[in-house]
Amino acid sequence: MKPPLFWYQDLSIIGALLSPLGFLYGAATAWRLRQNPTYRATVPVICIGNINAGGTGKTPTVIALTQRLIEFGQTPHIVSRGYGGSVGGPMQVEPNTQNAQEMGDEPLLLAAFAPTWVSKDRAKGVKSAEAAGATVILLDDGFQNPSVYKDLNIVVVDAIKGFGNGRVIPAGPLREPTKAGFARADSVLAIGTDEARAAFTPDLPTHCARVNGQLDALPTGMPWDRLRVLAFAGIGHPEKFFTTLRDLGADVVRSEGLDDHQPFTNTLLMRLETEAKSRGLIMVTTEKDATRLPDTFRSKVTVLPVRLSLLDWRPIDAKLALLGITHR
Repeated sequence: MKPPLFWYQDLSIIGALLSPLGFLYGAATAWRLRQNPTYRATVPVICIGNINAGGTGKTPTVIALTQRLIEFGQTPHIVSRGYGGSVGGPMQVEPNTQNAQEMGDEPLLLAAFAPTWVSKDRAKGVKSAEAAGATVILLDDGFQNPSVYKDLNIVVVDAIKGFGNGRVIPAGPLREPTKAGFARADSVLAIGTDEARAAFTPDLPTHCARVNGQLDALPTGMPWDRLRVLAFAGIGHPEKFFTTLRDLGADVVRSEGLDDHQPFTNTLLMRLETEAKSRGLIMVTTEKDATRLPDTFRSKVTVLPVRLSLLDWRPIDAKLALLGITHR
């Protein structure tokens, strides 16, 4: 479901009217988080989460941190809830034999970078990763889930969207008030353009490090300049993907923003293919969306991969060093 526009409007009557419900939602989250963690792992657990509902860039962050940990000589495993998948787990992802309907799209993408586990019960997923030889575990999401003790919490935020109107669901986009989230966070990673990051100025407590990053398209050899495309994406904020294509020089003749994790029905894919053929357009989508495409359709679509780059790794490296994780 796409977020309502009033979530990002400071002066919204609807947001004000829904504020009492947002207070109750935030209170319920706070009560849940006061429960003691049911499991503490024998290896460091790093949570990459958010305060906002919806996409903020967690998946690229998990990939970037996974690669950093491998550079440091670690054996990271990733534990995901497998949103949108039917498997309860814990089960290790096998991309060659499993699909997004079973495991969810994000775990299939993440499994290309490190052993990845799907588990609706995060504690069981962490235990499985430990038993399989992980030296450090990355929790994909779960910042508001108290079942596992986290040694490091990284909150990811889209610098353009920020925290919207600052209200809690359903009055705004927040899962909890920012002050409560910042109190538990060790780092806040703001992802966006130079201008967006400069305008994003949250009041962070002294223990919480500010980190800046940006998403860059991977060079694939594709001649994007003036290439006429039909772009579609079912991610948290599809418009970011369309902007990336335009920045590469592509002529985005048609863009179709879908709901996050939206299944690709035959009707939808046939409509997109028919339009692309009739107008002479190349179909383009994201890496995450590509994992949900049927095998028979994948060859018809060009994929544009993006990667997160941090402007300065030192704040994160300093947090990792406190866990005994340093470059070998």
